[in-house]
Amino acid sequence: SAVRCLPNRHWSGMAYCRQIRCHVLPAVLRGSYVCSAGVQMDSRCDYTCLPGYQLEGDRSRICMEDGRWSGSEPICVDLEPPRIRCPDSRERIAEPGKLTATVYWDPPRVRDSADGVIKRVMLRGPEPGSEFPEGEHVIRYSAHDQAYNRASCKFSIRVQVRRCPALKPPQNGYISCTSDGNNYGATCEYLCDGGYERQGTSLRVCQSSQQWTGSQPLCAPMQINTDVNSAASLLDQFHEKRRLFVISAPDPSNRYYKMQISMLQQAACGLDLRHVTTVELVGQPPHEVGRIREHRLSLGIIEELRRFLHLTRSHFNAVLLDKAGADRERYISPANPDELFVFIDTFLLSEREAARRAQSGDPCE
Repeated sequence: SAVRCLPNRHWSGMAYCRQIRCHVLPAVLRGSYVCSAGVQMDSRCDYTCLPGYQLEGDRSRICMEDGRWSGSEPICVDLEPPRIRCPDSRERIAEPGKLTATVYWDPPRVRDSADGVIKRVMLRGPEPGSEFPEGEHVIRYSAHDQAYNRASCKFSIRVQVRRCPALKPPQNGYISCTSDGNNYGATCEYLCDGGYERQGTSLRVCQSSQQWTGSQPLCAPMQINTDVNSAASLLDQFHEKRRLFVISAPDPSNRYYKMQISMLQQAACGLDLRHVTTVELVGQPPHEVGRIREHRLSLGIIEELRRFLHLTRSHFNAVLLDKAGADRERYISPANPDELFVFIDTFLLSEREAARRAQSGDPCE
């Protein structure tokens, strides 16, 4: 900063002015800076970040007299979560005859201010095009950007099952329905117990208006027509409707016959529950009597029944016919009703009858 003239006529030193400069600032990842005077003293450098990033640290630095920059180097960080928007919530009606609805939607598009379009979107819930049961279901989507900022959204799907009023089974009958029994599109078939005949429509359908088609039929007692030309015509009336227990006795005073009729009268409820009709063939021609309840049979029909079923007039015997008219069991002494019922329940009930018996129990007990 100062020099002296020495005895040897030389100056003690020399000096010059050097411009104060700072080192070049390093580049900022995902950002940049602009300086007012490059790297000269008093130059101010202002930092900015790319869209989607925020600056953390000094926003500007100044080149000082000692050739160093003030402050410290800032960084650009991604703090903004992605933008995600779910589809609108929706409500659907269950499809006819079903308790579910198939629902489609477009998955959400996710954009991030830093990373652009994010293709990896996580779904919590069923995929689009799935079948949804009755009720409300929440579908959630979420996504992360490269800085692990998370965004999520949700929407709901509500499935409504249109239902008709519950149908009551007819007296002396029952209902067999498809699907859930009273939902839109369900079909209910009216069926009568053995010995009863349906009067009215057989099928009713639950409509989208939540009303049933048609009206409820009745199950009326089966009409037995004994004024027929053949035993086959008589038996056809019972086909798939009733089982027949045909009793044959040489005369009304027969001890076995009286015992059998007495036991059957006491077991009338169990017989009707199992759709059994009793047919009596008693006596010798020309005074032989044949009857089904209060209905009398002609001598010609009686003779045909005896030949068809191989029933002799000489002693007591009985035969049990199933609903198809097939000979299933024979007795040469009075049949105990309990044993008769066990045989029917074990071997003659259809799957539908067995299911109904299991569901309703024994109302005769």
